[in-house]
Amino acid sequence: MAKKTRVILVGIGGATCSGKTTLAKHLKRILPNSVIIHQDDFTPPQEQVPMHPVHNVQDWDAAPGAIVWPRMISFLREVKATGQIPAGHRSHDHLNEQKDVPIPVEVRDRWVTVFEGLAARRAAEGSEDIVWGLVDGFLMYWSPEVIEQLDVRIYLRVQHDVLRQRRHERHGYHTAVQSDPEGTLWRDPPMYWEQIVYPAFIDAHRDVFENGDVENGAPTGKVAGLVLLESLSMTMGDAVNRSCEVISAFIG
Repeated sequence: MAKKTRVILVGIGGATCSGKTTLAKHLKRILPNSVIIHQDDFTPPQEQVPMHPVHNVQDWDAAPGAIVWPRMISFLREVKATGQIPAGHRSHDHLNEQKDVPIPVEVRDRWVTVFEGLAARRAAEGSEDIVWGLVDGFLMYWSPEVIEQLDVRIYLRVQHDVLRQRRHERHGYHTAVQSDPEGTLWRDPPMYWEQIVYPAFIDAHRDVFENGDVENGAPTGKVAGLVLLESLSMTMGDAVNRSCEVISAFIG
């Protein structure tokens, strides 16, 4: 009889430039049999991105129109049901600027050993195989249907001024979709961060944090079990270490 597969989805949320993808990539190097699922791969085609009603530029950030939610939800459900990335899905993350943020080798090696040991123990017990899905995105905790699919929920909190500086230092974002995986390069128009990006982020997370305070508020409970990482008070190695503690505790 074929061994069963269990898919565990780990949500990694936070604002643009908060370090989500960097953390996901470090975890992928640690977790055996893991894949990364980028929420950005579920953006609509550029011609379908709505115009901002006030500032008259395309709004890639307001939650209702920033992601094709039915497609992302059905994708996550299929991954959980089959243990595989659906055929034909292509990511465009490799097109974006990749900044190296290393972690201590001893942190990586320690957790590789832990998870390899857990996998070996489960194999000896005849337990199901585990596939880890690392789902990163700036709107990870907006849709209740997406939240429902996530087994572990991590959020990286970074303060406004640091996010703004990091965003302004970026050269742009590739807006590829499944039908056009090479896409085009989007560059922020003047005042795009101030007028659109951050206000939309706050609006999308008002009910995730008490009093709508995304910078200082405690989690409200909308996202059950949310693990909050105060990223500016820890190194990336600390963030990886804490995430691995949470993930390993989830499977015992």
